[in-house]
Amino acid sequence: MSPTEILAKLVAFDSVSSRSNLSVIRWIGDYLAGHGVAAAIIEAPGGEPKANLWASVGPDRDGGIVLSGHTDVVPVEGQPWSSDPFTLRDGGDRWFGRGTSDMKGFIALCLALVPEMLKRKLKTPLHFAFSYDEEIGCLGAPNMIAEIGKRFRQPRVAIIGEPTELKLGTRHKGCYSFTTTITGKDGHSSQPERGLNAILAAAEVATELGRIYDRLRHDGPFDKSFDPPHSTINLGRINGGTAVNIIARSCSIEWDFRGVPGVTPSAVLESLQRFVDGDLLPRLKPAAPEAAVITKPRVAVPPLIEEHDGAAETLLRLLTGQNDSFGMSFATEAGQFQSAGLSAIVCGPGSIQQAHQPDEFILKEQLVAGEALLRRVIDWAEKN
Repeated sequence: MSPTEILAKLVAFDSVSSRSNLSVIRWIGDYLAGHGVAAAIIEAPGGEPKANLWASVGPDRDGGIVLSGHTDVVPVEGQPWSSDPFTLRDGGDRWFGRGTSDMKGFIALCLALVPEMLKRKLKTPLHFAFSYDEEIGCLGAPNMIAEIGKRFRQPRVAIIGEPTELKLGTRHKGCYSFTTTITGKDGHSSQPERGLNAILAAAEVATELGRIYDRLRHDGPFDKSFDPPHSTINLGRINGGTAVNIIARSCSIEWDFRGVPGVTPSAVLESLQRFVDGDLLPRLKPAAPEAAVITKPRVAVPPLIEEHDGAAETLLRLLTGQNDSFGMSFATEAGQFQSAGLSAIVCGPGSIQQAHQPDEFILKEQLVAGEALLRRVIDWAEKN
């Protein structure tokens, strides 16, 4: 099958993170089996209907190269698509469809080149690592990475095929998300002084997070390799109250912190807690002794730390001829592979500017260039 034919198959699977990805994983497993390649299916813990897939081509030894991609995509609801998001559409110089850039295009290229990999007498093994739930916090990959060195041979290098227009992404911010829950006191809305409105208190928490973000923007620390060059805070969702005529007892804020490498969310959490303990709660407790403000972590994705002259960067510089690299503000699974001892880099076809957008597309020339790069990876694995 050609890369385009495989991409059409992959796009047709509605593998939005809120749904199961088992159908696309099983299709990939069957495709590989049809070429005589055995795939290990690593099911999600707790009986969740999701899974990772790991497969290897080449000699059974350590020191291989991981080609990593995620099978889940972001939702399409509420977006003004011009056509069915889950049907690959020819747009002349581009292919439209959810996941074309982020990042089923890369997976399609990997699978299309399996016959080529099998024809060669590879000296270095190539591994496929296809995950679930990357889009909601890189939740799936750790279950697969934990098997490296146990069920799977220890690779040396991981290439994460997120859309970089095939430029070398050698570093990215960490991503940490939290839920701050405010508890007040409910009552009839005609007598708001007899209760404590958690939504109003949550507004103060949101405002304080905005002030903390302003300090990050103005005081740093800064890293000019990123856009923006500082750590960020984003409030993504607020949920509170039960009815318009009831004083809201509970309200929650879901927010994230993306730190430049070397910066953790601890300073933000400490600053927020000082405001809560020293200012907000002393004003809330007299009206409602049960008042509380509790922040709990949701997701922690480690940053990708640049490895100057590391194995992954050295290999990709050799294969692409590129001297420049860049830092990414978005998070990937690269930091997770790096934390497990692999040298990691992000490099894949497509543009991050298309990720999560309506009428997402990948330029056909990017698929051609991506295929050429993977063929150079295969050439290298045959000789080294």
